[in-house]
Amino acid sequence: MLQQTQVAAVLDYYARFLQRFPTVSDLAAAGQDEVMALWSGLGYYSRARNLHRCAQDVMALHAGQFPPTAQQLQSLPGIGRSTAAAIASFCFGERVAILDGNAKRVLARVIGFSDDLAHGANERALWDLATGLLPDQHQDLLQTMPRYTQGLMDLGATICLLRQPQCLLCPVQKLCRGFATGEPGNYPVKTRKLKRSAQALSLLWARKPDGAVWLEKRPASGIWGGLYCLPVFESDDLLKAHLPPPLHARLEALPHFVHVLTHKDLHLSPWVAGFTPGQAMPKATSPDGAAGAWFGPLAWPGLGLPAPIRKLLAQDTCI
Repeated sequence: MLQQTQVAAVLDYYARFLQRFPTVSDLAAAGQDEVMALWSGLGYYSRARNLHRCAQDVMALHAGQFPPTAQQLQSLPGIGRSTAAAIASFCFGERVAILDGNAKRVLARVIGFSDDLAHGANERALWDLATGLLPDQHQDLLQTMPRYTQGLMDLGATICLLRQPQCLLCPVQKLCRGFATGEPGNYPVKTRKLKRSAQALSLLWARKPDGAVWLEKRPASGIWGGLYCLPVFESDDLLKAHLPPPLHARLEALPHFVHVLTHKDLHLSPWVAGFTPGQAMPKATSPDGAAGAWFGPLAWPGLGLPAPIRKLLAQDTCI
């Protein structure tokens, strides 16, 4: 949950998730829709799908026990090199280096690593240096590795900050080459930056008199993958083209709004279409052919819904 997401945003989700899935077997046995519902609003939904698949693999392939080495852990869905190293270090005392964003910053500043981390070869070189700095293998690694790893993570999260690092409070200040230069903020170096993009989407809010709405399960890849969503179209014209002409008279445009993702702004245009009680949704409503169904308000809390869709549906009593 903490990948690309701040602690404050995660805390409530974490508590609810563990309350419902206290063990890996509980998570493995759950349906994907329930998992996605508990993740709804947290974003980066591939994390939830991977976490669910990971639990299923642990049960099916590893007899319900997480493998003890970083190399084995990387074979599980959603676990990359640094996450695998963190688990192996904390849980099994393996002498293996993490290299998340905080660790990169701390290590680059302490050793004065000035090569551009936008290039894979330079990041691999920093991995090698990070491994060389690990506690001596003759120590009690079950004790020292969790402490070292946690200390490195906490140092980056609380003192060696991206902006305005608290160098005067830093316990490794005397070792830090970045501090010695007087410009610790120059480290780490990473020139390639992701450009923000924008996308305009039209949303069809097909609604029956009893409040039921038509929701479609999104494909696993792309925006809102695996979640239930109002049908999505690339333009208002395409949305209207998928409805029979008699429904056009019952279309109501709602105010356009912007939903901000990490690297993209979604400009959303919702349209409410009033359906009669027995009226069916036309076939091929969505360009991607996603399967859909009518869901009443009592079903919405149990569905994985994108945050902007959940907010829209919360306005239902006002329309």
